[in-house]
Amino acid sequence: QVQLVESGGELVEAGGSLRLSCAASGSISSIGVMRWHRQAPGKQRDMVAAVTSGGSTSYADSVKGRFTISRDNAKNTVYLQMNSLKPEDTAVYYCYASIRRRGTMIWSDYWGQGTQVTVSS
Repeated sequence: QVQLVESGGELVEAGGSLRLSCAASGSISSIGVMRWHRQAPGKQRDMVAAVTSGGSTSYADSVKGRFTISRDNAKNTVYLQMNSLKPEDTAVYYCYASIRRRGTMIWSDYWGQGTQVTVSS
């Protein structure tokens, strides 16, 4: 059993900052790419940022220069530092990880349950 658990979402004023965390736990052998996605009401789920196991990062154009993704491989945790938040950043934020479970050679997709970020104007 593998779980991803997010935390850190809350209500914040425009211009403020938040740090989201997502910890993977369970029978884990390796973790590949980890990503943050977000989904606003009535919209599709979009990728926000990604980080490989080697630390390479990529970002959606809408968050470049404001958000920073990082990971702690020893803790199986990925973070999303969000600065200069805007009302349009309001969404449920989900973390994703590609994980190989112990005793297998198969990589599978795992998602967290989501954490709500609300930015007031």
